[in-house]
Amino acid sequence: MKKLFLILFISAICLNNINAQKESQTMPSIDLKDMNGKPKNMSEYSKSGKITIISFWATWCSPCKKELNNINELYDDWKNKYDLVLVAVNTDNARNTQKVKPYVDGQGWEYDIIMDVNQDFQRALNIVQIPHTFLLDQNGQIVYQHSGYVEGDELALEEKIKALLAKK
Repeated sequence: MKKLFLILFISAICLNNINAQKESQTMPSIDLKDMNGKPKNMSEYSKSGKITIISFWATWCSPCKKELNNINELYDDWKNKYDLVLVAVNTDNARNTQKVKPYVDGQGWEYDIIMDVNQDFQRALNIVQIPHTFLLDQNGQIVYQHSGYVEGDELALEEKIKALLAKK
């Protein structure tokens, strides 16, 4: 019984350390292009000095689009209140990329839309499923992340943003 407890205890410590490491990392230096073909290095978002939300999505992913549409309703307010930027990283493959710009334009999203056609950025961050959202502090450190989407997750994200600003 003591061995089992010891194994469970050590496992819990290891998992906690892995999660702590994952949430203290910064964005990898990977060159991608925005929706209009302009090159962007993803590590630059870590150096903006602003709170940054990075959300991975695809045109075929209903929860992804729902999350970004719900955030879109709050985005102008968030930009003004919290001085933040949102980056929506699209993971559609090369065959589906032509659907991205018409969809984004139709939704009226004013986010930076980055194309991760080969999922290089997604793999670098070990993202298994989308939607997956990261919150970076003003120093570019990942301070929060969540996978999946349920109605109201954007409000939980806003609470994390408020808590981040309260630490200043």
